Amino acid sequence: MPAVEKGSDEMNEVRVLLTGRGLVESPRWHGDRLYFSDWSAGEVIAVDLAARSEVIARVESLPLCTAWLPDGRLVIVSSQGGRLLRREPDGSLVTRADLGGTGWNDIVVDGRGNAYVNRVGFDLMAGEAFKPGSIALVTADGSVREVADDFALPNGMAVTPDGSTLIVADSHRHHLVAFDIGADGGLSDRRIWADLGEGTPDGICVDAQNAVWYADVPNKRCVRVAEGGAVLRTVDLDRGGFACALGGPDGTTLFIVAAKWRGMSEMVTPGTGQVLTTEVDVPGAGWP
Repeated sequence: MPAVEKGSDEMNEVRVLLTGRGLVESPRWHGDRLYFSDWSAGEVIAVDLAARSEVIARVESLPLCTAWLPDGRLVIVSSQGGRLLRREPDGSLVTRADLGGTGWNDIVVDGRGNAYVNRVGFDLMAGEAFKPGSIALVTADGSVREVADDFALPNGMAVTPDGSTLIVADSHRHHLVAFDIGADGGLSDRRIWADLGEGTPDGICVDAQNAVWYADVPNKRCVRVAEGGAVLRTVDLDRGGFACALGGPDGTTLFIVAAKWRGMSEMVTPGTGQVLTTEVDVPGAGWP
């Protein structure tokens, strides 16, 4: 079990920025807005701190995760289509890479433009037998190759501020797994970055002290942990936490996307998806 620091269960004030959505995921702070996906609606949405929102892309895909390229263009994982899409300045969507197959889930893009896209090895909703998941690397020229495998359920991913380490949430093993990132984008030196005990990590982000925030659906919380698993802070929620991201003017606003989870067959209760905010001490860094 991970160690718990004194005061880690201290509640922050959690505010509702946006409500009335479905299965919300993939929060990404960019410019002066938060971008997130509503998987239920097949929409990518931008919202500012005054709660003004707009739909910026529509893709019928579940999962539906996004990341920002270094040149400021958004990439979107079309899971069923097996494609990585890119949103052009005029709002049109073009294919950046052919991933092949289905089951694609989360994505992170590092500072060199390398995209890491993970894949669940079996159809959870259809009740298929377990098969391990994997991670593919999509380089800046659009080439695709597998760089890691053997995940029970690969979920959120983040790259540390120095660009040297990829951290992956393996939800069903309750681990955060780390890899060294090579000069060619390849991954090596696989290791357990943190054993989370009963924690079930979904979407994650890193901060300037190389700690990780992870969202947790069954335990209805977001948790900040150090390498090794020591719990540094916990933000309790009244519904499942699907993902989190640091952003805002100073990088110290923790954005949480959350909804009432009903299980794989029914997913979430319609209309319960929210974007929440709370202030933290350490700003975000790295990617996403």
